[in-house]
Amino acid sequence: MFNMLSLLVRSIRPQQVAAPMSPAAALLESAEARVGFDPHHAQELREAASAWLRVVR
Repeated sequence: MFNMLSLLVRSIRPQQVAAPMSPAAALLESAEARVGFDPHHAQELREAASAWLRVVR
């Protein structure tokens, strides 16, 4: 009974992402979402992502 219940609970839980999103990817995704609303802010987010990638490399 316990095994069946544990299988049910595992199937209901959302699958976890294998690797978390990098900060640069998150910044670029936010920039893409902001393009239509505030292009200046989107450009700032792209520049921040670029700066992050320069630091990491």
